Amino acid sequence: MKNGFTSSIVRRDGEISDELEASKLHPLLKKIYANRGVTSLKQVDYSLKGLLDFSLLKDIDVAAELVSEAIIEDKRIVVVGDFDADGATSCAVMMRSLRAFGLSKVEYLVPNRFDFGYGLSPQIVDVAAGSEPDLIITVDNGISSIDGVRRANELGIQVVVTDHHLAADVLPEAVAIVNPNQPHCEFPSKVIAGVGVAFYLMLAVRARLRDKDWFAKDMTRVEPNMANYLDLVALGTVADVVPLDENNRILVESGLQRIRKNKACAGINALLTIAGKSIEGCSSQDFGFIIGPRLNAAGRLDDMSIGIECLLCDDYEQAFKHASTLNHMNQQRRQIEGEMLDQAYDILNHQMSLLDDEDRVPDALALYDEQWHQGVVGLLASRIKEKYHRPVIAFADAGGGELKGSGRSIPGLHMRDVLDVISKKHTGMIEKFGGHAMAAGLSIKQENFSGFRSAFNDHVSALLRPEDLNNINESDGPVAEKYMTIEASEIIKYASPWGQLFPEPVFDDEFKILNWRIVGEKHLKLELMKEDSGACYSAIAFNKTDDDLPPGDKNIHVVYHLDVNEFRGNRSLQLIIQHIEAA
Repeated sequence: MKNGFTSSIVRRDGEISDELEASKLHPLLKKIYANRGVTSLKQVDYSLKGLLDFSLLKDIDVAAELVSEAIIEDKRIVVVGDFDADGATSCAVMMRSLRAFGLSKVEYLVPNRFDFGYGLSPQIVDVAAGSEPDLIITVDNGISSIDGVRRANELGIQVVVTDHHLAADVLPEAVAIVNPNQPHCEFPSKVIAGVGVAFYLMLAVRARLRDKDWFAKDMTRVEPNMANYLDLVALGTVADVVPLDENNRILVESGLQRIRKNKACAGINALLTIAGKSIEGCSSQDFGFIIGPRLNAAGRLDDMSIGIECLLCDDYEQAFKHASTLNHMNQQRRQIEGEMLDQAYDILNHQMSLLDDEDRVPDALALYDEQWHQGVVGLLASRIKEKYHRPVIAFADAGGGELKGSGRSIPGLHMRDVLDVISKKHTGMIEKFGGHAMAAGLSIKQENFSGFRSAFNDHVSALLRPEDLNNINESDGPVAEKYMTIEASEIIKYASPWGQLFPEPVFDDEFKILNWRIVGEKHLKLELMKEDSGACYSAIAFNKTDDDLPPGDKNIHVVYHLDVNEFRGNRSLQLIIQHIEAA
């Protein structure tokens, strides 16, 4: 028992199909794919011909007709985005596509989270109205913007909503809504990111313009290759941590291939370079841990327009300046996050000291400190969730007696549905909310925090089973010594875009600790040995210390993934440890 929950290692045990067995895939890959439900090579064929057809999206024909007519008639369009990486990439895809189609009067607007909050609010519509647009297109937001769309309608501005968030009982009165998660939409990929929806609409618009001979009538117009924007689609998809179903994997892998061939936009190349990452070796993990956080830092601390400008920039020198600014912001974000995390642990320790069982962590955690940064509470919730394996909502002061919270969930609990239940059972407790199964946001009055914390814990306790509160570390099993190589590590790295629902391969095994030390103040560096063979391996456990080692015994059971450590021109195999327990 540690941190109030049990933790265990469970090995995936997928059966390798005859087709996979007969293939020329690396033996490790055969097992890895089988463990993720892959039975056919077609499931890991990431050619664009396998993409779902845009016509399956409800209302996309109406939306495409409206947008194509706006282009032909040279109307004015304002794209309203969101302040995270998905919103930024969605905005960039939309802006680049519309300009490529020949639209001259197009601009974007992204709400500052501190001044306007999320989505197409009436206040944002009023700001957009200053540009006198004929049409507003939302990206990565809008499905819950009832009042905002109503305000646009009052002003005579048409609205097309593109979004992927879950729909509420009432939909906004937009001219068209393109969202696979709205009622009666038959698009099979319900987990597509906002940037994916924006991309699909632009595919439909190009098709409609082609049908109208828009490109053929004027030889100065060049029909754009929509594959040019897949680097942005890939980045937004992974950064938004949506499940990588087959359709999303095609989008991500296609984008990765463009980046590796040095065909990405200047902004992505600049962000990779400033982080010291290889363009040719770019992976989906770089989206999630390198580019995504730097892009998100703008929306968390200041204004996402900086990030969008970086992605829209075609001049590399200018893009690099934007990337430098984003990198600096990310460093600031890390410092703020670290301070908030220390404060959160103090709060939790105090709360748990008041309980009968001090080691027992409540089933759900709602935390608030008046000094916390509004833009960082989502990351804080994620860190606390990872440590305690509990659904977490962290709140910050939004001014005027209002708190804004960001929540992260664990498998088995749908965060948005919980908020919906609380909202209906405790009328007036929640001002507004929205989100997904694993992440959601909400606003409450400060005076309601204590009541909300109790209601949140009660409803989570009623929904979760005891086993849901145990932290399960899934593994692909041990790796045969002959495959513990740099070559195998790189084959795995580039075999597929790894991410949510299609997790990066991790393995488990028992080792003896030869020695350890702390590096970078907060990381555990280890030298490990397999006792049966005497083979030794270098390993590192990020954000872990000797406190995370089992007491006494030098024998440990770890979950790890294979990695390549590059230092002063030398390359060596390294184990990245995710979990440690006694052998």
